[in-house]
Amino acid sequence: MQKVLARGGVGSRREVERWITEGRLLINGNKVQLGDHLKAGDKLQLNGRHLKWEVFGVQPTRVLIYHKPTGEVVTRNDPQGRKVVFSQLPKILKGRWIAVGRLDINTQGLLLVTNNGELANRLMHPSSEIDREYAVRILGEVTADNIAQLKKGIELEDGIAKFDDIQFNGGEGANSWYHVTVTEGRNRLVRRLWEALEFQVSRLMRVRYGPIFLPDGLGAGQCYELNAKELDDLLTFVKLPLERFNSTSPKIPPNKVRTSKSKVTHAPQSKSKGAPDRRNHEKQDPFARTKRKPGPPRGRGR
Repeated sequence: MQKVLARGGVGSRREVERWITEGRLLINGNKVQLGDHLKAGDKLQLNGRHLKWEVFGVQPTRVLIYHKPTGEVVTRNDPQGRKVVFSQLPKILKGRWIAVGRLDINTQGLLLVTNNGELANRLMHPSSEIDREYAVRILGEVTADNIAQLKKGIELEDGIAKFDDIQFNGGEGANSWYHVTVTEGRNRLVRRLWEALEFQVSRLMRVRYGPIFLPDGLGAGQCYELNAKELDDLLTFVKLPLERFNSTSPKIPPNKVRTSKSKVTHAPQSKSKGAPDRRNHEKQDPFARTKRKPGPPRGRGR
């Protein structure tokens, strides 16, 4: 049961175990016990709400790279009526799409989406310490002391945080591009670290999540689905078993979502954690690859 619910993104295996011991899960009206299995026809409830657990059963894992534009929020419904990421994704026949972490409304770039909740949890869990790389444009002159502070750690309202890596990536005048790497998913962490030293972040774009890079040529609002080899590499990276399904699982309909012909670039295994590969970004404006010129963020989040 823990495996099925984790796969469906309801909760991690450990969370499901806790719900069982707390008596929050019912199967056919009876409290679930550790070790119980689900079989066809079983009715499952969590906190009194029926779960359609059958759709979480055996289904091929799918992973999308979505290039989130500014102005979209990573949620299923937004009370303010803003455009939401999940309404832009292709329909899925079984289960649901699960976002791996979030990007705030003013941040553009790589967002991983999957139908495998256990995979999503492995990628997001703090214990995994998976690094995320961002291209950031800073207004102001950044000194060597500033960089040393950002790498050593700065006290924020929710604790000390730091960049694991900072690399200058070009720029002119008061605007400079940097590539920074963090291993935490705290809310607006990259912006808050720069703002703590009174720098203004004028553009922010995630270009890598763990071994997955934003493919060259994948424009804002487009998505790319990992092929079998790329999926195997990702499952191996998070220490999940490889899958062997037939090739009849539905893919993104080409008339529904534009897909990039670019392939996902994987980080070399010899790279140490926190040392990003800048083959596709060195001395380039990362926004040029999206056919969007740098400028103030557009959309309602401006």
